[in-house]
Amino acid sequence: MNALAQRKDDLLSHLQTIGDWIRFSTSLFEEQELFFGHGTETAWDEAVALVLQTLNLSNDVAPSIFQCNLTAYEKQMLFLHLIERVEKRRPLPYITNKAWFSDIEFYVDERVLIPRSPIAEIIQNGFEPWIGGRPVSRILDLCTGSGCIAIACAIAFPEALVDGSDISPDALEVAKRNVEHYGLDSQVTLIESDGLEQVSDRYDIIVSNPPYVDAEDMSKLPDEFKHEPELALASGHDGLDFVSNVLKSVDEHLNDNGILIVEVGNSYEALCDKYPQVPFLWLTFENGGHGVFLLTKEQIKQFKSFF
Repeated sequence: MNALAQRKDDLLSHLQTIGDWIRFSTSLFEEQELFFGHGTETAWDEAVALVLQTLNLSNDVAPSIFQCNLTAYEKQMLFLHLIERVEKRRPLPYITNKAWFSDIEFYVDERVLIPRSPIAEIIQNGFEPWIGGRPVSRILDLCTGSGCIAIACAIAFPEALVDGSDISPDALEVAKRNVEHYGLDSQVTLIESDGLEQVSDRYDIIVSNPPYVDAEDMSKLPDEFKHEPELALASGHDGLDFVSNVLKSVDEHLNDNGILIVEVGNSYEALCDKYPQVPFLWLTFENGGHGVFLLTKEQIKQFKSFF
């Protein structure tokens, strides 16, 4: 029996209120040195999120709610979720099947990467100033996973048709669930594709959060990240296998004046070293994040011989 399970009766007896469970969970997370990074950054924020999500309460509840007593069933559910989070190191979004991207809630499970890309900020800003006020009619989310980028783009550009492609049929099942939940079936099309191989159209915007973790970082991943699909993370020795392949032909899938936006995270230095001649525009974010570049179709064509 694990250590937490041995304390079950005592915890269920003495932790009576929402505030009790948040306080205890915070201390437990600190004690067990959990890793955060799937929507929260501190033990307190993680504890608040776990308790409120388990109880189907929003994050902006009145503070007075923390004094409310819990039912036996609610305490049992909280205890089971603590077991999952602490003993199994499962990320919270996989426990509650809830994640947020661009202020939109998505269903997630272990078939997809947990949304956390700074690309959300770019979408919320309407891809400006790089679109320059031009109409946007077609968008491709390459490596769509849960469908979060495709759906956020569809909501931001209601007149545009959006495609979401992914190599994983399992991931596309999750994306389909989210697309249907938001009633976007007529606007968002999901495509099973290995990179751009099964993509036949041209787009005004191609945006991607692809696999980009290099071999060294993969070997050092915290336990929480090992629950995520390796297919969505690993991309060869230098983390550039996927993006290097895409750069070879992506210009053929962009309309005139089209733009490509790709997240490569910590592999940005390797990308710059590999293509020192290419003028990648590295985007900055008010809400944090790094390793996202932008290239225009004209730039990709101009430097295509280097890819």
